[in-house]
Amino acid sequence: MKGESKMSFVDKDLLSIQEARILMESAREARETMLTFPQEKLDLIIGTLAAAAKELAEELAAMSAEETGYGRFQDKYVKNTFVCNFLPERLKGMRCVGILEEDSRLKTMAVGVPVGVIVALTPAVSPVSTAIYNILIAVKSGNPIVIAPHGRARKVTGRLIDRLMEAGKNCGLPEGAIGYLKTVTRAGALELIRHPAAAMVVNTGVPELCREAAESGKPYIYGGTGNGPVFVERTADVRQAVEDIIASRTFDYGIVSAAEQYMVVDSLIAAEVKAEMLKNGAYFMNGEEEKQLIDLLCLESGKADTEIMGRPAAELAVRAGFTVPDSTTVLVSEQKYISDRNPFAKELLCPVLAYYIENDWMHACEKCMSLLVNESHGHTLVIHSRDEEVIRQFALKKPVGRVLVNTPATLGSMGATTNLFPAMTLGSITAGAGITADNVSPMNFIYIRNVGFGVRGAKEFLGVAGNVSGGYGKAPETKVSSEDAKALLKQILETLSKELDDN
Repeated sequence: MKGESKMSFVDKDLLSIQEARILMESAREARETMLTFPQEKLDLIIGTLAAAAKELAEELAAMSAEETGYGRFQDKYVKNTFVCNFLPERLKGMRCVGILEEDSRLKTMAVGVPVGVIVALTPAVSPVSTAIYNILIAVKSGNPIVIAPHGRARKVTGRLIDRLMEAGKNCGLPEGAIGYLKTVTRAGALELIRHPAAAMVVNTGVPELCREAAESGKPYIYGGTGNGPVFVERTADVRQAVEDIIASRTFDYGIVSAAEQYMVVDSLIAAEVKAEMLKNGAYFMNGEEEKQLIDLLCLESGKADTEIMGRPAAELAVRAGFTVPDSTTVLVSEQKYISDRNPFAKELLCPVLAYYIENDWMHACEKCMSLLVNESHGHTLVIHSRDEEVIRQFALKKPVGRVLVNTPATLGSMGATTNLFPAMTLGSITAGAGITADNVSPMNFIYIRNVGFGVRGAKEFLGVAGNVSGGYGKAPETKVSSEDAKALLKQILETLSKELDDN
């Protein structure tokens, strides 16, 4: 029996690898056809795909929560519809392929060129919204895409992509332009990443494949570890700030990486903030309860238990062995110091907050810096304040991919409550973990071909060398003084300036 089980496992790996190779070859062929598509045709396809996904948004939200065991299906439905509605609207009028800019005065052009086959690794925590988003921005930018679903979300991801493949085929998208790994194994995902046809790898919250993707030699975008800090400064609207933080941390039961994990509060308003927290269902744990929660989350081992991610606060408390009111929204641990040994320094992905108090914004600034480099990889920072100078200092000095002001992190980071690009892949700034800190858009999936027309003759420049050295490529016959050389350069610069003014 043991031998049969091992053989079955090996066969599944081999099947997945072969499937990956077929998918990548098919995508490479599709790319040749897609290169002939103008932006207008790609835009029509995007509309069809978004509409098809929207029809399944509610069904897939429920299916996702059931299959993965993570989060609330109502919040997953919000994410699914957000991507289907907001993203296509933002993509309208955006040019990604063909001539992007043309300057008749300078006689230059910028041409958008698709990078090639995109390999996307999608997470278990937001499988549907991430897959929809990846497919829409890939097709918008003229690129085929092959998705490696998380094994925990294999069925729901397959249900979605089968529908989008059908919709794409009906509106002229070539076979192979959208594909996904049906036999989901690590070996198959690695084959996709390393395949010669892969032009770029996008990893949204799959840290177990981060090192392999980074070492693949392909341009690599990583939407990685988040759960960063939020600072509530003394001039903040405390009631609104607390409501935003609680709403964000409880959205999809804390499963979104951008959600706040650490609260840093100005001591001047600490009492008011805590009172508002209690009004909004926050439960401040005592020392024994904290220890019980740490044991439940398996945090002492250095890695959170994935089985308790995306669960409501009251359920976490019961599992840990203590009771809280049914109305509890988040569990709060009051902390003083930051340490690598602090178990709450790990990304938790559940409605738990670590809570710090600092004397002023400068000390809070340092605290946030320490929290950002601890594990959040410079993902996201939030500040609630009405002091423009403090906000500016945080924006200028923090080692972070995005700073959000007076908004919930979960919704603000994805562009729902801000005007950031609507995205489910949010880059972070850690060296070696991706090439961008952007809210990833179709513009990250193209390169710019620059075109410049000749506007001056070579002799205008080579003449300078001739006057100085006795002719271009010849030994000098006479020595020209530095004053004469400066005069020649001044004359050329004046000529260039006049040409620009005339144009």
